[in-house]
Amino acid sequence: MKQVMLRTKLNKLREKLPSKDTSGDDFIVGLDIGTEFVKALVARVEGDELSIIGVGRSRQDLSDMHGGAISDIGGVVKNCEAALAQAEEQAGVQGRRAVIGIAGELVKGTTNTIRYKRPQPDKSLDVSEMEFIIEKVQERAQMKAQRQVAGETGNEDVEVKLVNSAIVSIHIDGYKVSNPIGFQGKDVAIQIYTAFAPMVHIGALERVASELDLDLLAVAAEPFAVSRSVLGTDASSAFTAILTDVGGGTTDIAVVNDGGVEGTEMFAIGGRSFTRTIAADMELSYADAEKLKVNVDDANLKKTVATGVNKSIEKTLEVWLAGVELALSNFESVDHLPTRILLCGGGSSLQKLVEALKGSDWHKELPFTKAPTVQHISPDDVIGISDKTKTSLDHTYITAMGLLRVGYDTIVGSASTDSVKEKLNRLLRA
Repeated sequence: MKQVMLRTKLNKLREKLPSKDTSGDDFIVGLDIGTEFVKALVARVEGDELSIIGVGRSRQDLSDMHGGAISDIGGVVKNCEAALAQAEEQAGVQGRRAVIGIAGELVKGTTNTIRYKRPQPDKSLDVSEMEFIIEKVQERAQMKAQRQVAGETGNEDVEVKLVNSAIVSIHIDGYKVSNPIGFQGKDVAIQIYTAFAPMVHIGALERVASELDLDLLAVAAEPFAVSRSVLGTDASSAFTAILTDVGGGTTDIAVVNDGGVEGTEMFAIGGRSFTRTIAADMELSYADAEKLKVNVDDANLKKTVATGVNKSIEKTLEVWLAGVELALSNFESVDHLPTRILLCGGGSSLQKLVEALKGSDWHKELPFTKAPTVQHISPDDVIGISDKTKTSLDHTYITAMGLLRVGYDTIVGSASTDSVKEKLNRLLRA
């Protein structure tokens, strides 16, 4: 009954707002359905820039999500409605076209390389031949993802679907090129990042979009969205970093090298894991344990209580750091890992987590050339997206901002009309 009333309220609010459809293709909604919170951003497209004009957030119930995936569609729809109502009321417009993030251990993002020997090396490469090569890479990646998910779920019939794809690099006869069109040569090696997710997860997100009366532009792997937020439209970007999104239920990692996504990894340990350990160790309710976790550095907290909370946090931190190490060890094709770690997501607000990444020797067995630096991603670091709401957005909204960028990629494309690499990337993202 409460959900029906909330939906009626949202619909009444929307009736008062100008519809996006009546004002052109000017608005995008980024909907970050996290384990702990739903975050909604409404942005206006202004040339090659995005301006955030509405922000909303709603807390999820414990049973709504599991391991980054939706477990209660009705509950998630209710929370999305609340977040959208806030964002749309602030924006003063009705958001219709949306990009929704997807996370969880069964979302598989990898970079694959295919080497193609051209039958006519003296003939110049054209777009149709590149499309053929890309199709072969995607087919191979899908078969690999299908096997991985089938092995982890024990279900040989599981179906996966491509959610994101982008070119990392192109080499012709050993030479790296940014624009392959017009080149001659025999051996073409193309690296493409692809992310696949089980159809059951994608179907749940499509149902949520339908219930919210949203036009779903794209479903995006969340670590891919975070990478898009800091890369922008620069096809020649040299940006290099390890992007780590610590959410409530999962930690999502993307390795970006010279502007290309080398791959993504996810594991099911996030902020809620810390809270549950505190609750179990100190025999508290989840809500009370969450309050203690958030306020562990409060000087007014009793010393004995603070000691108990810190002990529980350190116990979970050991497991979390092992998860980070394992995830990064899976990037076997990377000679050296980037020495800069950029954090986002609500779970990364835990100061002890940041200190553990900076101060422990967890990275010693990994291919770092030196100890990595660690810092949060600031909204000011996000390329081509500005906040006009004066809401003081922070690192917890980076994923939602990345989703806006994926939406921009989908409907607008790149401003760099000279780069065929970007044209091909638009083809991949379509």
